[in-house]
Amino acid sequence: MTVISGTFGIGMGETFDASAVRDLGAGALVVMPAESPHFVLAKGETEIQVHGVGPWALTYVNPADDPSQAAPAEGGQTGR
Repeated sequence: MTVISGTFGIGMGETFDASAVRDLGAGALVVMPAESPHFVLAKGETEIQVHGVGPWALTYVNPADDPSQAAPAEGGQTGR
């Protein structure tokens, strides 16, 4: 992943810990092996580019955090 602009925080592990977040600025590059549990935090308007060899998927440690699984608003649809 490359930070294009803004500040992007990343920490390793299955549980969000704000004190473990390392802030990365524009031009920073992050490389992680597959299935590395991590958490992120964008600070303000931030643009990133994700690189990888597919296929790949997002797996939420806590399925309740997955926005695609949110109940649709009345008369609306989920993000799928």
